[in-house]
Amino acid sequence: MIEILDVLRLIGGFIYLILGGDLLVRGALGLSRKTSISPVIVGLTVVAFGTSAPELVISVYATATGFSGVALGNVVGSNIANVLLVLGIPALISPIVADTKALGKHTVFMVVVSIAFVLMILNGVLSRAEGALLLTVFFGMLVFIYRRNATLPSTNFSSHADQFERILGLPSLVRVAVGFLFLGAILLPLGADLTVDGATAIAKRLDISDVVIGSTVVALGTSLPELTTTVIAAFHRSSDMALGNVIGSNVFNILLVGGASAIVAPLPAPSAFLDFDVWVMLGSTLALLAFVSWRRPVNRITGGIFFVAYVSYVTYLM
Repeated sequence: MIEILDVLRLIGGFIYLILGGDLLVRGALGLSRKTSISPVIVGLTVVAFGTSAPELVISVYATATGFSGVALGNVVGSNIANVLLVLGIPALISPIVADTKALGKHTVFMVVVSIAFVLMILNGVLSRAEGALLLTVFFGMLVFIYRRNATLPSTNFSSHADQFERILGLPSLVRVAVGFLFLGAILLPLGADLTVDGATAIAKRLDISDVVIGSTVVALGTSLPELTTTVIAAFHRSSDMALGNVIGSNVFNILLVGGASAIVAPLPAPSAFLDFDVWVMLGSTLALLAFVSWRRPVNRITGGIFFVAYVSYVTYLM
């Protein structure tokens, strides 16, 4: 029987994580606008890390406290939720279309990273060496973006600045921006602590594995910022922003979140997880590649199919 205190811990943790990530990014964007810090540097550092902060902090914390299944489940489950849910719901509001060639290249990179990740864990564990390799690719990607003045959706300073300005506003004073950064840095670990405690307690009471709770409840909670962003983008008919957020988030989840978690401790992958979850992730990733490559809209019918597929996935696991 689930206790209400465990549920409150989980909900409170999600609130702290979302607020912490939001304050971190808004503080960084506001600070960049009021100082001489290059927007490119902010985009490649705080914005890039901040948008993946909930997944990163909770996965690293879960691994460090002995719940590595939560970390691995969160990476895979978040990527599944990003495609099927975070794109499915906004598509019910307005069709999502890939209008630029750059998104096609980014999607191909996301697919390559996803396939490499699946191949790494097929032997039943994501080792420290493999985690180091993922992190190396991640930092190499950031260096490439900086030197070539290229863009990856999650590192685009101007799009994030415009997005946060339109939704919640940015701090106009330096001391307020610094305060946002400070509060965000405090709230994130607090949120991770509450979320992991609540999620693992619920998993034990329901007699399900921590990797399942990571793939479902935790993944859904940490995907709420992306879901909110894409819904708002759909209302503004900003298809590229909606797709860009999903693509960038999925790449960061695997390279940064998966890599950093495996560095802390090897991540064992249960056989049931390898037989089902990773293939759902890969299948949804390839489906997104097809829509972007063919420039076919993710319309309301497709959005409905995505949403039903995600509900079916969660129902099957639970």
